[in-house]
Amino acid sequence: MPENANFTKVVNVDDKGYIIAGEDCKTNVDGIFVAGDSRVKILRQLVTATSDGAIAATNAIKYIGRRNNLKGDVAVITGASSGLGRQMSIGFAKQGADLVIMARRIELLEELKKELEKYGVKVMPIKCDVTNTDDINNSARKVEIEFGKVDILINCAGSSKNAGVLNMTDEEWDFTLNTDLTSVFKVTRAFANIMKKNNYGRIINIASMYGLVGNTAIDTVAYHSAKGGVINFTRAVAAELAKYNITCNAICPGYFETELTKEVLNTDDFQEYMKNTVPMQRYGKAGELNAGAIFLASKEASYVTGIVLPIDGGYTCV
Repeated sequence: MPENANFTKVVNVDDKGYIIAGEDCKTNVDGIFVAGDSRVKILRQLVTATSDGAIAATNAIKYIGRRNNLKGDVAVITGASSGLGRQMSIGFAKQGADLVIMARRIELLEELKKELEKYGVKVMPIKCDVTNTDDINNSARKVEIEFGKVDILINCAGSSKNAGVLNMTDEEWDFTLNTDLTSVFKVTRAFANIMKKNNYGRIINIASMYGLVGNTAIDTVAYHSAKGGVINFTRAVAAELAKYNITCNAICPGYFETELTKEVLNTDDFQEYMKNTVPMQRYGKAGELNAGAIFLASKEASYVTGIVLPIDGGYTCV
């Protein structure tokens, strides 16, 4: 390979084996190699990228991925003010996506905006109640006016009232189904119509492993029902919108500590239950959902639609 002879002339390597940006290499503010430079095209054949996009010097002749993989894309994330939605907002900002962050608590969105803008992306916070049709449709119009398109939609907003089938009230059932299932339909309807105009889109619905199985730890029949509905809604939308080059997939998180779950997850009884049911014997850590979502949102995932991806430490494999 003729380029190989020039490898050491193109880059320098530090004592940890990481490539140091040289005069011949175009990099972003973090020192990560960026696309568009002829030298970078050569390097892709000569080095392997680490999971966060930094390029490590190895003998492998394979390029796995790079940071800023979603640069130029517009991603809408509901439930972004806290929990998994907030974590994914940070993950997508690191990938270079411009973000529309939606939730009811605008003050938290404004705080998050400041953090996300450090990554050099545009951020549009919108106060929106995902159970309110007018709120959703108005939000979609604002986004289309501002950006002219929506490339990625992540339906992450949710909440629930926990009770079993024997004693759950109508109000508790309706609250959970409206927040966790009907909202996904309404938000998808609004933003998928924008995607259709551009003949492109990536829809990612955050369901739950509880949408795949039952549980013996806590009675929460409405939540199981809603998340199971999200999973089959995902399949139906994937089949319907494929002709518009829009993919739709679901992620089923396991036990992640968030604002809504930490009180239950930190009890001694639930931690013991987790150790007996989760093969990895721990809860998910902040950011561990991001890789799956980023893959499904990528252009490279163009032939992946209608899938259900558990990220649950093995809970649903046993």
